[in-house]
Amino acid sequence: MCPPPAPRFLVGHPQLDPVTDAEPIGDFDTGYHPRPRLNIPASGAWKEGDDPGERVFEDIGPLELELGSRLPNVRMAYETWGELNADGSNAVLLCHALTGDSHATSKSGNSGWWHGIVGPGKAIDTTKYFVVCPNVLGGCQGTTGPSSIAPDGRPWGPRFPEITMRDMVAAEAKLADILGVRVWALIAGASFGGNLVMEWAGSFPERTGAIAVLVSGPASTAEQVAFAHFQKEAILLDPKFRGGHYYDAADGDGPHDGLGLAREIAHLTYRCAPELASRFDRTPQEGEDPLHGGRFAVESYLDYHAYKLAMRFDANSYLVINQAFITHDIGRGRGGTTAVLENLRMPALVVQVDSDRLFYPDDMQALADTLPGAGPVLTVSSRHGHDGFLVENDQVSAILEDFLATLPIGGSLPN
Repeated sequence: MCPPPAPRFLVGHPQLDPVTDAEPIGDFDTGYHPRPRLNIPASGAWKEGDDPGERVFEDIGPLELELGSRLPNVRMAYETWGELNADGSNAVLLCHALTGDSHATSKSGNSGWWHGIVGPGKAIDTTKYFVVCPNVLGGCQGTTGPSSIAPDGRPWGPRFPEITMRDMVAAEAKLADILGVRVWALIAGASFGGNLVMEWAGSFPERTGAIAVLVSGPASTAEQVAFAHFQKEAILLDPKFRGGHYYDAADGDGPHDGLGLAREIAHLTYRCAPELASRFDRTPQEGEDPLHGGRFAVESYLDYHAYKLAMRFDANSYLVINQAFITHDIGRGRGGTTAVLENLRMPALVVQVDSDRLFYPDDMQALADTLPGAGPVLTVSSRHGHDGFLVENDQVSAILEDFLATLPIGGSLPN
């Protein structure tokens, strides 16, 4: 019996019909990879009974939220590498991107969103540093979020309260207490993760030894809010979203079209026009004719990224995290963004990607100019846009390694 045809949403059967790509480079997914299936689940969230991978789970208790709500109990999923030294001075916190998770690297070093940068002998050397990467509050890969079970035994869904970057950082601070980390020697992250780095510095400067902010900023810009708005509307307008009540839907009957379109919109901001031109030009997708209902290769490429996200992410989580990105501003209620930045005196590394069209180089330069502890902005040269922080591992590694060498991270490992 022949298998049913793959949904039109897909590039094709993911194992049989690869994306046409004239210039192959790694299209990095962020974190755990989805298991290819013909039918997309209603939610790609991790759930109880699924393989935990290398995740560790910790209940951190109740959390009072910035906007007045309360989560009665929060579970954090996280991963660690290396060991905390005797005086607790070698702890490094990694903050993941918008649709990332705790899997920055694997024990084997062969997978993870920064596996080329984190590990034994690498730029963030896990024989020297105790590295922690939590899945963010509101996420869907083990940390409490909309797909988690609420006290009434049903998924939170749209009842999950609105959270902010400050709530996410507050949850991570409670996790740090449990892990015995009083002060992070370094907090590092890129894109949305860099926003979290900035909020850590603004909320807990006394616990932030140094920061590395890659292609990110202290507050969302009007253009970033506009792109995030498109992504939000794509999900909300999907009829299969059902107001956020879709967790009991059958495979293939969830809001994967809206979630996938949100990813396609976002992905255009993660890459840049010259890369798309050089990789795809106006090449039709193999076996398809754009003049007769078929797609160009670039359309198939975007559909493929939509499929991958729908397989491993949750639409409600996307909305919750996206809204935290929209409202991100470390200066809110603190006298303004500039006033906060001018008082952040910890050592700071600011990194731009020269082809970025989401966090523009001029904005990264302005951030470096305002932070008292920052040196000159450092540049990653890339033909791949914002995602250069994932693609250009050699350049990013060299920059991070040089910065870490300037920090007073010492002490001895535990016996």
